[in-house]
Amino acid sequence: MTTVGELSRLAERLLVAAGLPRHRAARTAEILVLAETWGIATHGLMRLPHYLERLRAGGCRPDAELERVSDAGAVISYDGGAGLGHWQLWEAAEVARDRCADTGIAAVAVQNSSHCGALGSYVYPALDAGMVSLVFSNGPPAMPPWGGREAVLSTSPIAAGFPSSPAPVVIDLATSAVARGKIAWHAQQDEPLPEGWAFDADGVPTVDPQAALQGMLAPLGGSKGYVLALLVEGLTGGLVGPSLAADVADMFNRADDSKPQGIGHLVVTLRPDAFGPGAADRFEQLVARVGNAGGRPPGLSRRSPSTMDERQPLQVADSTLERLRSWEQRLGVS
Repeated sequence: MTTVGELSRLAERLLVAAGLPRHRAARTAEILVLAETWGIATHGLMRLPHYLERLRAGGCRPDAELERVSDAGAVISYDGGAGLGHWQLWEAAEVARDRCADTGIAAVAVQNSSHCGALGSYVYPALDAGMVSLVFSNGPPAMPPWGGREAVLSTSPIAAGFPSSPAPVVIDLATSAVARGKIAWHAQQDEPLPEGWAFDADGVPTVDPQAALQGMLAPLGGSKGYVLALLVEGLTGGLVGPSLAADVADMFNRADDSKPQGIGHLVVTLRPDAFGPGAADRFEQLVARVGNAGGRPPGLSRRSPSTMDERQPLQVADSTLERLRSWEQRLGVS
């Protein structure tokens, strides 16, 4: 058993040793550990060794900057220069929040970026300011079109949040039957997959996580999940670019470590009062009615990054800690 603070500092040290500026390493580490506190180990520290491999091989640049491509007032686009997606998408979300304060709605895109971890992390800059946020991202090909036999879509994740009490509602999901990180988690633990999650490279259903990582995932909810995934791909690979999912390098394939991923991220932020009065009350009523009907709005138990407690005990898988300790030795970090 370790703590949030100890794990954050460990991840930060490794990222600094890999060449990231300290403030960007700290932000990236925070988001990785945040996923652990949410119980989403599949998008937490398990991913860090993969990022470190890509940083070392050149597929991800530690010295990348966000370079502004265009600014149309309520719409801003950046080139991420093959940098880590965590700090880049967080900074984009902050820009969207600040611009939205003036315009009522803002969209900020980051093209040519990399994987960003748990997408729900990036709704908090807006939520902490009382705003609504939508976040989209793409990734490597993992899902076929409905009725197809070749992966052309990523897991096409969607995140969204709106303010409420006692905590904001946070929606965070892949449009595939399961996030690809869960496949990687099963592979790391050498555990078979549940049936119905995945196909091998030939389109045959499989419970072998290694075969699934080289194969395809089933869409969430059949054809409707495919359509949602297509929407996300249109907003990220199509609108933001520079790469469609079918051309994105795979972070779980060591042969791709030297290749930039070319991932596209998009944040859309809305200021409720720009739509007239009463939104805050209606948000509260919506959450109350869901609860009164016996439901539970998603995300109410999640801590925001600003409220993480460094002293909080946190259990991380032994296999993940072993990999991080191995990287300490490789990078000469003590």
